[in-house]
Amino acid sequence: MNEKALIPEDFIITKIYFIRGEKVMLDRDLAELYDVETKNLKRQVRRNIDRFPEDFMFELTNDEFENLRCQIGTSSWGGSRYPPLAFTEQGVAQLSGVLKSDRAIKVREFVINNLPVMAKLFFLVRVLEKLSIVGLRFTFSSALRRKKNEPEWVGYLLQTP
Repeated sequence: MNEKALIPEDFIITKIYFIRGEKVMLDRDLAELYDVETKNLKRQVRRNIDRFPEDFMFELTNDEFENLRCQIGTSSWGGSRYPPLAFTEQGVAQLSGVLKSDRAIKVREFVINNLPVMAKLFFLVRVLEKLSIVGLRFTFSSALRRKKNEPEWVGYLLQTP
């Protein structure tokens, strides 16, 4: 199988979320990547929980889950009903070692060979977010500066009949 067809870059970039100050991928997206059901992925993680410390994987709180659902636009009848597991970069790499499907083996090889590229993608998303924040601050401060420099009218307005 061609590695490029295995994991499209745009798939990974669009599936990285910023939660608790960490760049993470959610269990359902990783299940899709590894071609397993989300419940099976979670089952394997729970069976191997000692391999996933808090800095590798964590479960979203109900508030975080609700916020994420609002951002993604999940329908009320579809999607997960339980808070997902979020995996950091190290957790994604560790996950590839506990899944047993044929696809998981191929993805594991891909992850091992391309972890530096994936790390760069995580870093790129972080940089883009910072640039976006800086851009918003610049736009806001520019608008304030323009408003501050507008002349104030002194006197009376004459109305014509």
